[in-house]
Amino acid sequence: MATATIEENKRLARRVPEEIATGRNIDLVEEVYAEDCVEHGPFGESTEGIRANEEQLRSFIDAFPDFEATVEDIVAEGDTVAMRVTLRGTHEGEFMGIEPTGNSFEVQNTVFTRIEDGKIAERWVQPDTLGMLQQLGVVESPVD
Repeated sequence: MATATIEENKRLARRVPEEIATGRNIDLVEEVYAEDCVEHGPFGESTEGIRANEEQLRSFIDAFPDFEATVEDIVAEGDTVAMRVTLRGTHEGEFMGIEPTGNSFEVQNTVFTRIEDGKIAERWVQPDTLGMLQQLGVVESPVD
């Protein structure tokens, strides 16, 4: 089997923020993720398996129905793709046990994606969660 090119890996990695999340094409999860994929979250938690990742994406979109993710920068080497992504949305559904605030957010997110056999095998996602929670009005800034 031919090894994927760097450009193919970049195209695959950016499908998650652009086509799946922003485009609301959750059904594409099966096409782009490996069956035993792992998503590493910002709090040390991991979501394992394609169904769990699909459920997590649906839950996030339910919480932020106008959610958008814009890939600002993308670099790749070998089987790994790194992206800087701007996330935006309005809190209209429950998120992390927090009732909807109606507030909007715009934060940066860093994502590292590892690709194996033409599918996403693993992602490490590090959004500016503190900034997001501050903008949603559920956490006060620790600095003035």
